[in-house]
Amino acid sequence: MVVVKFPELTLPQMLREQARLKPSQIAIRQKDFGIWKPLSWQAYAERAMHVGLGLRAIGLAAGGHVGVLSENRTEWVLAQMGTGLVGGVTVGVYPTSPASEVTYVLGHADIEVIVCEDQEQTDKVIESLDGLPRLRRIVVIETKGLRNLTPAHRDMVTTFAEVERLGAASASQGGRALVDAALTAQTLDDIGLMIYTSGSTGKPKGAMLSYRNIRGVVPGIVDRLGLDADTTHLSYLPLCHVAEQMLTAFVPPYLGSQVNFGESIRTVQEDLREVAPSIFLGVPRIWEKLHASISIKLQETGRLQRALFNRAWTRCEALSATPRAQWSLADRTAHAASYWLILRALQNFIGLRRVKVALTGAAPIPPDVVRFFRTLGVPLVEVYGLTESSGMVTGHRPDDVVVGTVGPPTLGVEHRVAENGELLLRGDMVFAGYYKNDEATAQSLRDGWLHTGDVVRQEPNGHLRIVDRLKDIMITAGGKNLTPSEIENTMKGSPYIKECVIVAEGRKFVGALIQIDYETVGKWAEAQRIPFTNFRSLTEHAEVLKLIGDEVARGNGKLAQVSHIRRFHLLAKELDHDDGDVTATMKVRRSAIYRSYAAEIERLYVG
Repeated sequence: MVVVKFPELTLPQMLREQARLKPSQIAIRQKDFGIWKPLSWQAYAERAMHVGLGLRAIGLAAGGHVGVLSENRTEWVLAQMGTGLVGGVTVGVYPTSPASEVTYVLGHADIEVIVCEDQEQTDKVIESLDGLPRLRRIVVIETKGLRNLTPAHRDMVTTFAEVERLGAASASQGGRALVDAALTAQTLDDIGLMIYTSGSTGKPKGAMLSYRNIRGVVPGIVDRLGLDADTTHLSYLPLCHVAEQMLTAFVPPYLGSQVNFGESIRTVQEDLREVAPSIFLGVPRIWEKLHASISIKLQETGRLQRALFNRAWTRCEALSATPRAQWSLADRTAHAASYWLILRALQNFIGLRRVKVALTGAAPIPPDVVRFFRTLGVPLVEVYGLTESSGMVTGHRPDDVVVGTVGPPTLGVEHRVAENGELLLRGDMVFAGYYKNDEATAQSLRDGWLHTGDVVRQEPNGHLRIVDRLKDIMITAGGKNLTPSEIENTMKGSPYIKECVIVAEGRKFVGALIQIDYETVGKWAEAQRIPFTNFRSLTEHAEVLKLIGDEVARGNGKLAQVSHIRRFHLLAKELDHDDGDVTATMKVRRSAIYRSYAAEIERLYVG
């Protein structure tokens, strides 16, 4: 593959460049009330300029910080690019965050203007105003319900439409010169974005990404995944996470490719069928949910259809690990028959029939789930990256997938493995540091190398295998080292298990707290005529306990003896972000769960 050389330009400078090179080509499509509305590169750049000038008009200082508290939509990237066009810094905030987390991020990041999606998000900010002395204005995208604001708050709130109107007026009165000056002065070493880490072990940290970092990660993503100007993407994962940023905001301005925003996070599967994107990114939980939804669909079919599926599956499973170029004529014929009879319908069901490359990353994924989708004909590859590496820095090539690894490093990434097995990275994509946290920066960046905190094993073929987080490796009472993620992900390969939290540090054997997948287990219970009214009542049935016990036994069969789960406890409720069990990205807060379920854990080791 010919490696494309990208200009030495910042993200906002590239937006202006694409508007010049391909003004009428579609950059963004947004679905509103069932209709896809296009936005050309020229209109994208023009509206972003209006937003940027409007933000300055309502009080954003030069170099000021703008927060965005919203689901993915056109206004999110308009705010981000607009802020960049006038020399500001964007900070995303998870829309699922409770008011306390919103207060922390906005306060720590010194946010001057916050863009909120609707009344719900605006209320969180208003509730937090006493702890946000630097906040000047609140900009609201959807204004329904805002009539109930108190007079004291009304003057602080304005609408996104009004900000654009003010910016358009400024542009017509010489404001363009301000944008031109800002872009002329802008360098690759300027900070363009701050992304707050999930905070699984403490308070979230603000990772500062420079435009050099952003530009530095793009060539590796484009080269490894085979992206080009014709690439189409559906943006739905939170834009305050680096994984979605890299495919929605980083890559498109350099490639000139298209991004689609669906109606909401709740319509993703319908939107996928309509957009039929060429690339799709899903965190492991998305793939696990799709896996579970297919399992449910198969449970609801007749005996003949299940038999046809099993026969097709047997034919295709062995082929999934072999490159198509190596298939024999008999292999191709068998696969074609299976595809047209069974697999094509399932690909349509999940909306991924036309995808050229599908990604999983941001957390470990059960290998069986990867094999499932590759057997289904979805070209799923596993990638690895961090907020601090500006996104993806390793990944499978679509024609070189080794399940259980995260592929070799991408273009421009230097790597080495420390004596303790920790992966170290170096390159333009390595972040500039943590905002207002020199101590944490010094711990992560040493002698020019990013210390990832992840233990890896280098395979002979150049692929990297993630063992676990350095801090998560456990030592049993017998002195055996265990990697919890290997055990947990093996168990989560079952469609009936949504979450598994291992207990082993200093213990005689491995125990586990297990959360069932309510939807899948519920469907199974209905088919077995087992009555239940809610999550708790479902987990209390002996038949469900046996079902999960059988799944644990099946998982144990894939693990070394020392890693076998000997006893487990079924959680009576789902792990929840609001309760502090998981982060906004659904990463388990292990220490918090150990505290909350201390009594249940101790009972595993009694007798």
